[in-house]
Amino acid sequence: MTRYSFFTAPLLALALTAPGLAQDAAAPTDYPALAGAISSAMRTHHYNPAELESPAYLAVEQAVRELAQTAISDEEFKAGFEAIWDDGPFSHVDLRQEDRDAETITAWIDTLRVGGGGAALSWDGDIAVLTVNTMTGIDTFEQVDAAYDEIAAQQSSALIIDLRTNRGGMFAFKPLVEHVLDAPLDIGVFVSQGWNAGIHRAPGPQDVAGLEPWTGWTIRDFWDSAQSNDLTLARLNPDEPHYAGPVYVLVSERTASAAEIAADALQASGRAILIGHRTAGQMLSQRVYDMPGGFQLYLPIADYYSLASGRIEGVGLTPDMPQDADTALETALGLARR
Repeated sequence: MTRYSFFTAPLLALALTAPGLAQDAAAPTDYPALAGAISSAMRTHHYNPAELESPAYLAVEQAVRELAQTAISDEEFKAGFEAIWDDGPFSHVDLRQEDRDAETITAWIDTLRVGGGGAALSWDGDIAVLTVNTMTGIDTFEQVDAAYDEIAAQQSSALIIDLRTNRGGMFAFKPLVEHVLDAPLDIGVFVSQGWNAGIHRAPGPQDVAGLEPWTGWTIRDFWDSAQSNDLTLARLNPDEPHYAGPVYVLVSERTASAAEIAADALQASGRAILIGHRTAGQMLSQRVYDMPGGFQLYLPIADYYSLASGRIEGVGLTPDMPQDADTALETALGLARR
């Protein structure tokens, strides 16, 4: 299973260059100690203790221990860890060496810019096509907002939102969805270890009723809320300029994580039709922890249940119009031209 992740997927393509935190090249890594620290962190912070007792997870844990006995370099250990987790029992697990510690990474995520290309608006006549490639980056937020300003100014007859290559990231789904909403929408609930340790079922409407929605919208605030509360309710509110025309959302098997939140919320709002292939089904929330040897471990701290669709992890979203993702844009344009 791929390890792209809610709130951190795009970091795989971005260089972290803060000096002074890299491991001393002369100090060899104690790989058995690293494997033990990974297991300990997983059991301390993972969103569902029961999943860590499954045969699938125990087999992965043992494989990492065996890797630690044979690895002779950091590169070999990282590559082996990646190969083991390619078939892991859940998503959002990754091991990196990023030359800065977890605290610095956390602060950095909320301020990063991806350097452009996060979102791009194009036109087919008076039909707007908004391609969103990541949910990360302050500049992506700005590009989404600017796109809706132009869509309003040009009085677009229809809007196509292309999420077919979007692997997730941070909170750019918020403006993407809010500009088409005509009423507040509770989209889903993040489920923490506290809930899963004591209540062995999915949360239902009775559990969400009366919850105060989380409104922090920073990564640190979200991670803290997700771990300190059994349930964290996410709500989106209408934003201006409001787009009231027809909306079509393109998805594929590569649409993952925060992009799946966006697609699900747009579908649940009744404002959009999903077209394409079932999505990846990789929707967990992940936090970063420091490990021995200058490594950072990303592991899932919260599950996500859509109030409309249920659990997305391992399931994905079913489009309203299932088809090959390569033909989804043509289909959407055909519908928009009617």
